[in-house]
Amino acid sequence: MNKTGILLLCSLALFCINCALMEGAGRALDGSAFAEKKLAVYRASKKNGAASDMELLTVKGKDGHQSIIISVKDFPMIKLRGSMPDNDGVFHLTSLEYLSGNTQGWNEYSKSITGTGRLIFENKAILEYISGIETVQITKGRINRYDTRITGNDALLALRNRSERITTLVEWMRSTEAPKGQEIKPFEKYWKYVFFPEMASKRNRPSNWRQNGDQFSKAEDINWNLGYTERVFPEELHLVRNSGTLLRDWEEAFYWIYFEYEWVSILSLFTQEIIFQKIK
Repeated sequence: MNKTGILLLCSLALFCINCALMEGAGRALDGSAFAEKKLAVYRASKKNGAASDMELLTVKGKDGHQSIIISVKDFPMIKLRGSMPDNDGVFHLTSLEYLSGNTQGWNEYSKSITGTGRLIFENKAILEYISGIETVQITKGRINRYDTRITGNDALLALRNRSERITTLVEWMRSTEAPKGQEIKPFEKYWKYVFFPEMASKRNRPSNWRQNGDQFSKAEDINWNLGYTERVFPEELHLVRNSGTLLRDWEEAFYWIYFEYEWVSILSLFTQEIIFQKIK
C-alpha cells in the first residue's frame, strides 16, 4: 500500500501539479485545448468582499457558440458552465466539468446541471444570484490509469458507478457529526482515520476500532475489520469498504469526494451578489 501512503502524504502538492499536467495532456490528445477562445476574464476576491476567490470567463467555441465558465479557487477540480446572459441578464447553467489528477492518473467528466442566474456585464461583471442548482447525470468522461486510457461507454459506466458510490458515501458522511466546511487538508486527515483505521497508527485509530469477536477479511492487501465496518458504516457501504473499493475510490477520486461533501458550501457562494473585476 505504498501508493496510498504517498497519496495521503503528498496529495495536496500532487494535485496542483497533476491537475495542470493532466488537463494539458488530456486536452492535447483530443484537440479541445484549441476548441475554445477566451473572450474575457473576470475575477472576484475575498479582499474585495467576495465569499471566495472566483474567476468568470467568457469563451467562444470553434462553432461560434459563446458561454460562460465559473470557477472557485478552493475547488479547482470543478467548473460551472452556462449560457451567455440574454438582454435581461438571465443565463442558465448547462454543465459541471470535473478534472482531477491522482498518483495513478486522472479522471475527467462532464455532468448535466440546471440552474438559473442573473449576470450583468459592464466594465465589470455582476453576478446577482444562481438559483435552483441541481446536478443530473454524467454525460461523458475519460479515465487514465497508469498507461491505460478509458473512453467512451466504458469510461461513462465506470464514472457513473463511482458517482453512485460517492453519492451514497457523502450522504452518510453528512449525516454524521463530522466537521463541516473544512479546508481540504483537515478534511483528508479526519476522514482517512474514519475510513481506514487499519492503515493508521494505534494512537490515531477510533475508540471503537476493535472489539472482542471482530472478524477480518483481506482485500487490496489489507485485513479489513468487518466488525468495525458493521458498527460504523450503513449497510449499503459494507461491501464497498470490505472489498477495498472505498480505498480505491479514496486513492483515485479523493478530490471528487471532497467537493461532493462540500457541495452545499459551494452552492451557498451563489446566493449573494458577486462583483467580478475585469482582468482582460
